[in-house]
Amino acid sequence: MRTTVLGAGTMGHGIAQVTAMAGNEVTIRDINEEVLADGVESIETNLQGGVDRGKTTEDEMAATLDRIATTTDLEAAVADADLVVEAVPEDVDLKQSVFEDIAAAAPADAIIATNTSSLSVTEIISVLDDPGRALGLHFFNPVHIMELVEVIDAEQTDEATLDRVTDFVESLDKSPISIRDSAGFASSRLGVALGAEAIRMLETGVAGPRDIDDAMELGYNHPMGPIELTDVVGLDVRLDVLEYLHEELGERFRPPQALRQKVRAGKLGKKTGEGFYIWEDDEIVGVSGDGEIDDV
Repeated sequence: MRTTVLGAGTMGHGIAQVTAMAGNEVTIRDINEEVLADGVESIETNLQGGVDRGKTTEDEMAATLDRIATTTDLEAAVADADLVVEAVPEDVDLKQSVFEDIAAAAPADAIIATNTSSLSVTEIISVLDDPGRALGLHFFNPVHIMELVEVIDAEQTDEATLDRVTDFVESLDKSPISIRDSAGFASSRLGVALGAEAIRMLETGVAGPRDIDDAMELGYNHPMGPIELTDVVGLDVRLDVLEYLHEELGERFRPPQALRQKVRAGKLGKKTGEGFYIWEDDEIVGVSGDGEIDDV
């Protein structure tokens, strides 16, 4: 399936990588040439890591990269696409504008998908004249490692569209789950609920971040605890999702004050070097405190 991915950031380049690895021609479009270059460099790094670990070969790496093209021209990017996946920031107005641009330039039978992690797919695709060909396609970070993909069935989505996209996801060696469009879907709704409660436990002094994370990692076999995961995802991202769910679903999703304060301070997690933990070279080296770093 000839695929176009709009957005070369973390999710966009990850979606492009796994799609190309499965033998599909892929075009990545972004408004910024530097972001495109960084996205391709990240794909190369991921693939080289696979070669180093014996998960893929040099020839497979080269073939994957040969299937990926980049452009800043949206019309050219979608002109021959069978599937267009937008992976732009989580803003309904922005996504709707992108969907209108796609519909104006892509083939009439192209499937259009949003990679939103929590926003209403039904609302996003409502701007289309033919919303039956649109749906949600929620990949997880890091895309080349995470197996799950949520296929979001919006109010307007045709059954044929769902079937084609489900088959496509399976062809990527991913596991699709079918979710009816609702705020937060399944993964984000459950994930942020756990993360928010963990932060409330920090606020009330129940335990420190490492002990809370250990409780879920050692007691429930979670690969990463909820505080560390919040740092990895981004505190600003988690706050945006909680605010949206609070508006849609009520008080149980009210964001913890500690999360708001961290975001106001610019402590957004791993990407800024500090959130609830201190990070150096992608590793946790301490716990964020009142100007101090405690041993982890």
